[in-house]
Amino acid sequence: MSALLSLAEPVPGLPAGLRGWTTTRAMGSFGFGAAEPVSAVFDRWTALQDGLAGYGIERLACGHQIHGAGVVTHGGAWRGWLRGQSVDGHVTAARGTALAVTVADCTPVLVWHPGGAIAALHAGWRGTAARILQAGVSALAALGFPAEECEVWLGPSICGGCYEVGPEVLTAMHGTPFSEKGYLDVRAVLAGQAAGLRVARVTVADGCSRCHADRYFSHRGGDTGRMLGIVALDG
Repeated sequence: MSALLSLAEPVPGLPAGLRGWTTTRAMGSFGFGAAEPVSAVFDRWTALQDGLAGYGIERLACGHQIHGAGVVTHGGAWRGWLRGQSVDGHVTAARGTALAVTVADCTPVLVWHPGGAIAALHAGWRGTAARILQAGVSALAALGFPAEECEVWLGPSICGGCYEVGPEVLTAMHGTPFSEKGYLDVRAVLAGQAAGLRVARVTVADGCSRCHADRYFSHRGGDTGRMLGIVALDG
């Protein structure tokens, strides 16, 4: 494992040939909105690609995210680092491919099928309300990997006790009218959506981006840095 990836938190329960990580504050930011030289961010992305290459992974896909439910399916007829425009989710069954989403309070949702297919989804409250999880699972099903055989991992994000939102957000998330502010557990909503899709298993990480500021970046906590949720198929 590369020096950079040794600082990442591994995703538990992945079958052989699949890998996953959440990057940490100790690894630095992978976002381009922080007040640091862009060259330093590019160096991290390059170091990440170098680390992935040790597993035979020659493709890395991510995107300019817009808090929507757009999902792109990637084939294997390319090499290098692909950054899509206006996309919040990625799906592939091509060996040697890694998928990444950037987060700093939103939930990195990683989905996999033991037969060799993966999805990485960026789920804030807007994407969750727009059913990005369903879009990702449907894209896997279209490749021949049905929902009931897939597993879902909900990574470190802001917890329900830290995330106070307005009534319009609660209404959008729960589908019933709210008139006052309240607290929202996005991962709990995502877990409920996953259960409704009848996936094989849902695992929820215990980390909170706001509570555990020593480990993660938090937008609400004032950070401009961004972490990655990564899932990959070995080459």
